[in-house]
Amino acid sequence: MEEHIKKVYVPMTETGFYILYCLQEPMHGYNIVQRVLQLTDGEIRISPGTMYGSLSKMERDGLIRFIREEEKRKIYQITDLGRQVLSLEMRRIRRLYRTVEGRALEDTAPCSVELA
Repeated sequence: MEEHIKKVYVPMTETGFYILYCLQEPMHGYNIVQRVLQLTDGEIRISPGTMYGSLSKMERDGLIRFIREEEKRKIYQITDLGRQVLSLEMRRIRRLYRTVEGRALEDTAPCSVELA
Protein backbone atom coordinates (compact mmCIF):
# COMPACT_ATOMS: atom_id res chain seq x y z
CA MET A 1 0.00 0.00 0.00
CA GLU A 2 2.70 2.53 0.95
CA GLU A 3 4.63 2.05 -2.31
CA HIS A 4 1.43 2.68 -4.27
CA ILE A 5 0.81 5.90 -2.30
CA LYS A 6 4.37 7.09 -2.94
CA LYS A 7 3.94 6.50 -6.67
CA VAL A 8 0.63 8.40 -6.67
CA TYR A 9 2.05 11.43 -4.86
CA VAL A 10 5.57 11.76 -6.31
CA PRO A 11 5.97 13.99 -8.23
CA MET A 12 3.66 16.22 -6.22
CA THR A 13 1.55 19.19 -7.08
CA GLU A 14 2.68 22.43 -5.49
CA THR A 15 -0.48 22.39 -3.39
CA GLY A 16 0.23 18.89 -2.07
CA PHE A 17 3.84 19.77 -1.36
CA TYR A 18 3.00 22.91 0.60
CA ILE A 19 0.24 21.20 2.57
CA LEU A 20 2.55 18.39 3.70
CA TYR A 21 5.37 20.85 4.34
CA CYS A 22 3.14 23.03 6.53
CA LEU A 23 1.67 20.07 8.41
CA GLN A 24 5.02 19.22 9.93
CA GLU A 25 3.38 21.13 12.75
CA PRO A 26 -0.33 20.92 13.64
CA MET A 27 -2.47 23.34 11.59
CA HIS A 28 -5.92 23.85 10.19
CA GLY A 29 -6.71 24.70 6.57
CA TYR A 30 -6.84 28.48 6.99
CA ASN A 31 -3.46 28.45 8.75
CA ILE A 32 -2.01 26.47 5.85
CA VAL A 33 -3.37 28.96 3.29
CA GLN A 34 -1.84 31.86 5.23
CA ARG A 35 1.49 30.07 5.73
CA VAL A 36 1.77 29.23 2.02
CA LEU A 37 1.11 32.86 1.11
CA GLN A 38 3.89 33.84 3.50
CA LEU A 39 6.34 31.19 2.28
CA THR A 40 5.80 32.10 -1.39
CA ASP A 41 5.61 35.89 -0.97
CA GLY A 42 1.99 35.77 -2.07
CA GLU A 43 2.66 33.87 -5.31
CA ILE A 44 0.76 30.69 -4.34
CA ARG A 45 -2.79 31.09 -3.09
CA ILE A 46 -4.60 27.84 -2.30
CA SER A 47 -8.36 28.12 -2.72
CA PRO A 48 -10.59 26.70 0.03
CA GLY A 49 -12.03 24.05 -2.34
CA THR A 50 -8.56 22.86 -3.34
CA MET A 51 -7.36 22.94 0.27
CA TYR A 52 -10.19 20.91 1.73
CA GLY A 53 -10.28 18.46 -1.17
CA SER A 54 -6.54 17.88 -0.76
CA LEU A 55 -6.79 17.52 3.03
CA SER A 56 -9.59 14.97 2.64
CA LYS A 57 -7.68 12.90 0.06
CA MET A 58 -4.43 13.05 2.03
CA GLU A 59 -6.21 11.96 5.20
CA ARG A 60 -7.88 9.04 3.36
CA ASP A 61 -4.50 8.02 1.93
CA GLY A 62 -2.81 8.18 5.36
CA LEU A 63 -0.43 11.09 4.66
CA ILE A 64 -1.99 13.31 7.30
CA ARG A 65 -4.21 12.70 10.29
CA PHE A 66 -6.88 14.66 12.11
CA ILE A 67 -5.67 15.37 15.62
CA ARG A 68 -8.29 17.66 17.18
CA GLU A 69 -10.89 20.33 16.60
CA GLU A 70 -10.50 23.91 17.84
CA GLU A 71 -13.34 26.41 17.42
CA LYS A 72 -14.93 24.26 14.67
CA ARG A 73 -11.62 24.04 12.78
CA LYS A 74 -10.03 20.65 12.16
CA ILE A 75 -6.35 20.48 13.05
CA TYR A 76 -4.21 18.07 11.02
CA GLN A 77 -0.63 16.84 11.20
CA ILE A 78 1.61 14.88 8.85
CA THR A 79 2.00 11.13 9.48
CA ASP A 80 5.14 9.00 9.10
CA LEU A 81 3.97 8.01 5.62
CA GLY A 82 3.42 11.67 4.78
CA ARG A 83 6.97 12.47 5.97
CA GLN A 84 8.34 9.72 3.72
CA VAL A 85 6.45 11.09 0.72
CA LEU A 86 7.55 14.67 1.53
CA SER A 87 11.15 13.49 1.86
CA LEU A 88 11.00 11.73 -1.52
CA GLU A 89 9.62 14.86 -3.14
CA MET A 90 12.26 17.09 -1.52
CA ARG A 91 15.01 14.78 -2.79
CA ARG A 92 13.46 14.89 -6.27
CA ILE A 93 13.35 18.71 -6.21
CA ARG A 94 16.96 18.93 -4.97
CA ARG A 95 18.07 16.60 -7.76
CA LEU A 96 16.30 18.75 -10.35
CA TYR A 97 17.88 21.87 -8.90
CA ARG A 98 21.38 20.32 -8.87
CA THR A 99 20.95 19.22 -12.47
CA VAL A 100 19.95 22.69 -13.62
CA GLU A 101 22.59 24.45 -11.53
CA GLY A 102 25.31 22.05 -12.73
CA ARG A 103 24.33 22.62 -16.33
CA ALA A 104 24.29 26.39 -15.83
CA LEU A 105 27.87 26.22 -14.55
CA GLU A 106 29.02 23.98 -17.41
CA ASP A 107 27.29 25.74 -20.25
CA THR A 108 24.94 28.68 -20.43
CA ALA A 109 23.33 27.37 -23.63
CA PRO A 110 19.77 26.15 -23.12
CA CYS A 111 18.88 22.50 -23.48
CA SER A 112 17.70 21.60 -26.93
CA VAL A 113 14.52 19.59 -27.01
CA GLU A 114 13.04 18.22 -30.20
CA LEU A 115 9.28 18.05 -30.37
CA ALA A 116 7.88 15.23 -32.48
